[in-house]
Amino acid sequence: MLAVYCKSFKSEYSVLISLAACSVIMFYVVTKLLQIFEIFQYLQTILPMEKEYLSVLIKMIGITYVAEFAASVCKDGGYQTIASQIEIFGKISVLAISMPIFSALLKLIQEMLG
Repeated sequence: MLAVYCKSFKSEYSVLISLAACSVIMFYVVTKLLQIFEIFQYLQTILPMEKEYLSVLIKMIGITYVAEFAASVCKDGGYQTIASQIEIFGKISVLAISMPIFSALLKLIQEMLG
């Protein structure tokens, strides 16, 4: 609300306030992510899962959040083109990181069929 109010007379302050609010929210999200990571570690002890898969999953979640945060900041600053490029980069990065898991899945399917 403060950022919207400030935008009418000082747009540069509006961007800074928006960035600060996003940072505070991101820190709150990170604390919640730590709880989720603890659950993943618990599931890893219960389920026979390779550590590599959990690592890739955590990286994918991190890339998604960082890309979304950066794109939102760019959109708030009026840089729509850069925001869309960041979103595309995030999607391609997640796809690239997930290739080893996709490859392992295809091997598993091939073993089951053959």
